[in-house]
Amino acid sequence: MSVKNVILDFGGVLFDIDYHAPHREFAKLGWENFNEDYSQASQNEIYDLLETGKIEVAEFWNYLSSRMPTATRSQIAAAWNSILLNPISHRIAQLPLLKKNYRTFLLSNTNAIHAPAFEEMMQQNGEWAMMENALEAIHYSQVLGKRKPHPETFLHVCQLHALHPSETVFVDDSIQHVKGAQKAGLIGLHLTPGMDLFELLASVGVKTTL
Repeated sequence: MSVKNVILDFGGVLFDIDYHAPHREFAKLGWENFNEDYSQASQNEIYDLLETGKIEVAEFWNYLSSRMPTATRSQIAAAWNSILLNPISHRIAQLPLLKKNYRTFLLSNTNAIHAPAFEEMMQQNGEWAMMENALEAIHYSQVLGKRKPHPETFLHVCQLHALHPSETVFVDDSIQHVKGAQKAGLIGLHLTPGMDLFELLASVGVKTTL
């Protein structure tokens, strides 16, 4: 079957993030081994619960505060949000090209703290509106109640929009999420550092030019 739909991850694909920044910042506040608790490849269950909306934000803040009892809430919040760098402007500017030929979506593992922060960052220069207008729907894990890499997450999104998995490309910078999409029957593509997003899409037949 030919490709009819494109689902993109957010962090690492449309927005630059630094997975190591919170570790550096939390270490300054007294939590030296945060990277054992949270990383791109794996994380403590409490982060899964936050990303699926199964705990309140206040409970999450209390968990972080218990690891850094001398830090203020504002210091902890700044350190947690340090993972967020900036929008990848050239990719966002090209999204309307995809919309001309494909149904386009976003699927992100995020949370009720990071989402408002990156939305505000993108709204400052109009990139949020540009991205939103180029996508049929934006799905956050904490709203879905499901997260990547579980295959049922991808199948749920496909069911919501009547997408056939074999006609749907999914792009993510985390290999475990790509593998989860592939298990669900989607065409999973791994975007690695330095790789061109639109060249990667073109490699499976996605038209990325006018």
